[in-house]
Amino acid sequence: MDIERSGVPQAAVGRGWRHAPYPSLVLDREGQIRAANESAHTLIPRLADGVLTAVDWVGHAHEKFARGVRFDAPVSGSVGTRSFEAHPVGHDDGSVTWWLVEDTDARLAREALRLERDRVALLGDVSSVLLTSLNPERCMMITASLAAEHLADAAVVVGIGSARRDVPTTRCVRGGTPESRRFDVDVDAVVGLGEAMRGYPPVPSRWIDPAGAPAWLVPDGFGPVGSMVITPLPGHGVPAGALVLLRRVGGPAFSEDEEAFARLFAARAGTATSSARLFSQQATITETLLRDLLPPTLRRVDGVEYAGRYRPSPDTERVGGDFYDVHALPAAGGRAEVLAVVGDVSGKGLEAAVLTGKIRTTLQALLPLADDHQRVIDLLNGALRSAHHTRFATFVLASVSRIGRHVRLRLTSAGHLPPLIVRADGEVRSVPTTGTLVGVLPEVPCTSVDVALAPDDTCLLYTDGIVEARGGALGDGVFGEDRLRRALASCAGMPADAVAEHVHLVAEQWSGANGHDDMALLAITSPRGGHPSDEPGRHT
Repeated sequence: MDIERSGVPQAAVGRGWRHAPYPSLVLDREGQIRAANESAHTLIPRLADGVLTAVDWVGHAHEKFARGVRFDAPVSGSVGTRSFEAHPVGHDDGSVTWWLVEDTDARLAREALRLERDRVALLGDVSSVLLTSLNPERCMMITASLAAEHLADAAVVVGIGSARRDVPTTRCVRGGTPESRRFDVDVDAVVGLGEAMRGYPPVPSRWIDPAGAPAWLVPDGFGPVGSMVITPLPGHGVPAGALVLLRRVGGPAFSEDEEAFARLFAARAGTATSSARLFSQQATITETLLRDLLPPTLRRVDGVEYAGRYRPSPDTERVGGDFYDVHALPAAGGRAEVLAVVGDVSGKGLEAAVLTGKIRTTLQALLPLADDHQRVIDLLNGALRSAHHTRFATFVLASVSRIGRHVRLRLTSAGHLPPLIVRADGEVRSVPTTGTLVGVLPEVPCTSVDVALAPDDTCLLYTDGIVEARGGALGDGVFGEDRLRRALASCAGMPADAVAEHVHLVAEQWSGANGHDDMALLAITSPRGGHPSDEPGRHT
């Protein structure tokens, strides 16, 4: 039905206007429709009644145009599912012809581009946020939160448990806080979940009945599930779990495009979670190994005080090539004995620490032979020479036993620095035990020296990291044995722990911020009033 009214200027409806391919409307000053071409009638059926409801955005733009407002950008709006740009042409009588040019494809392209940019940004955020966290539980919480915010109404991350039915989960509703719980459930009872947990390709969401989602998989208070996606979280060689996306009843179902993007999201999240889990496992293993590599905590054993200090090189972390140990031996002939050792492996860092651990383990295995120092050194030398490395070691063995009010020491050096004795009156002297380093030559002859400690006397065993520490006023002076002797002399009569702390502190202050080698020392003190019955055979 033609609504063209009288008085429409010829300029507004020129030749060909009626059959033009673009919808066109002529509106007067008051915004009333005075004419519409065939394309406009086809696009907007109710125009026959003179109603602008379907294109009220054109009416609003017309009001502004009639007041003299000029537009910096095209006026745009929609008619049904299609979008258009409206271009005005004014006439002398105040009427305006509005041409509607469809840009649906361009709009869809712009929306697709925006969506793709948003998705790329989201994947970038997932990588940057998740890869900065090395905690598996936190990775699960971040994944669930981001997925709920951008991909679904709710998200659930199902992790790999320690047992088949021990299932860690993190659930999050959009705008909510992630909640982590463990469930005793069978993941194979959920269609697609068991396969996803084993890393198989995801089951299309249209094959999954959302009504079958178990209660443990749905966040509390979420309501009925209308659509569900289950996709694997790929890891390093093994799956890191599965990601479950949920939408409520009444919302749109997941499209194939959304499922494809969910897989991309899950791939980033799975990689980060798997890396965090791998790091956590390695950290646990490292911590377990370090407990055996770090020096032990010492205390009084059979009336004799023991105290040690250890400081690795600044170039390493917590372990190095220097070590000390104190082993209480089974009492023989009614007399308890302790084997103490201070050693130094060539080099520093983890490789030196590994060899240190082997030496300490070997020495512990040779404790039944501890009374024969030369035999222990020969066996350890053979073990090191047969190993596939070029490192060597030096150490001092000290067999310690109390006889009455005195402490008897039998000291044997295998290429190590001579032990120092500080008497109660401040006199310091070295013990002339000599020997050859182990791990190089077929034979390692050593000499043992017996020493007696009176009450308040101390024997100090130390590594070259103490005397070779560089520092001082100019930063290049060597600490040296003379400074060590003076520091030790000032500790006369002190308990073992005070001696060890003072010597270690003086050497540390000397080196300051300068680099130094590993440092280790062990103080053995005969305390005044000590007695063999004091905590017999105990040490940690």
